[in-house]
Amino acid sequence: MGAEVGDSEVLDDASGARWLARSALPALVIGIGCALILVAVNTVAERLRDLLWTTLPASAGVDSLSGWWIFAILTCTGIIAGLLVWKLPGHAGPDPATIDLLSAPLPLRVLPGLALVLVVGMAGGVSLGPENPITAVNTALAVWLAARWWTRLPSADAAMLAAAGTVGALFGTPIAAALVLTEIAATTAGGPLWNRLFAPLVAAGAGAMTTTVFAQPAFAIDVPGYHGPPALADLVSGTVVGLVAALLCLLAVYAFPLVHSVFHRLRTPFAAIAAGGVVLGALGALGGHLTLFKGLDEMKELTAQADSMSATRLVLITAVKLAALVVAASCGFRGGRIFVAAFIGVGVGSVAHQLVPGIPPVVALACGVLGAVLVIARYGWLALFMGAVIVGDYQIVPVLCLVIAPLWLLVMNRPPMLIRPRPATNPV
Repeated sequence: MGAEVGDSEVLDDASGARWLARSALPALVIGIGCALILVAVNTVAERLRDLLWTTLPASAGVDSLSGWWIFAILTCTGIIAGLLVWKLPGHAGPDPATIDLLSAPLPLRVLPGLALVLVVGMAGGVSLGPENPITAVNTALAVWLAARWWTRLPSADAAMLAAAGTVGALFGTPIAAALVLTEIAATTAGGPLWNRLFAPLVAAGAGAMTTTVFAQPAFAIDVPGYHGPPALADLVSGTVVGLVAALLCLLAVYAFPLVHSVFHRLRTPFAAIAAGGVVLGALGALGGHLTLFKGLDEMKELTAQADSMSATRLVLITAVKLAALVVAASCGFRGGRIFVAAFIGVGVGSVAHQLVPGIPPVVALACGVLGAVLVIARYGWLALFMGAVIVGDYQIVPVLCLVIAPLWLLVMNRPPMLIRPRPATNPV
């Protein structure tokens, strides 16, 4: 994990094994705790979502999928979230456009507001996932608890364990955490890679198992599997689909600072997020219910209905979802982008298969997810993992490993979907 792991005298003998074994206990505790917090937040958000999108419209005798209801709920969501960010202590953390999945621990006073704004956005249909805010909450709590109850655990190590446990819980498997952390560990010095990954993988495994017990997450969509050895036609078509998805998302990346600057010309976080809610409501009314929420359930519905939709309709849904991601991430809603990127990739793949039926659906969808996640998240291993797990077929991995090569050449020198933070000022 941290600097201690880099000391050769610690890890080159039996004392190193004992140190790693001792780190397993806090890793297990932190991993389970991170998963329980994620499950709790998701549960509250789902209950509120049912109230807003099922109970209330049913009691009022209205169609929850109608354009005016979608517009009204998202507009109200923007107003409420904006008020919370504006008035709550700590303003629900820094501008989410300026921070990545893993960032410095937040002060404890910020966490209740951040969690509350996250729940409001998830329930209200905002096109963001829980990954960034829930990672921030778990990281801050782990660092705070370690400083008081596990003083031998450095704060940097506690933060890494919390991040690993949260990523493992989010994806229901420690593999995702291993892939993300491998990219991070490869950029740091000190000790063998697996010594640095030992405790984070324990935390990720504990988080994944805990989430599976309570929530049983499932990412795979219903699509025919990939049969036979990789064919040249599949590599070519998959590369084209991946490039289209990547280029589409790069347009969003370049538009991101422009849209962000427009919203943040408004005087307060309330005004920015409320305006964002209005725009998201209009987009939701235009694109329909499939363009709402983080997109995991919706992309399953999209693939189930894709054959009955026109290519124009699929393009509209994909474009609206991409625009909703840019707006939601720019105006100040708290949430993550990885799951939304996966939906966009599925949309691009669905369009490709609709236009060229000869492209196997599993190739089109997996490569679309690969290109979209690679650009939005900028984690290559995670993009490969998402491409394979979304279609539920690891036989597609050899194709994805070849397709990602030109995609990475396209992406490697492009800016990330982040804004350079300005000096902090107190909102009016």
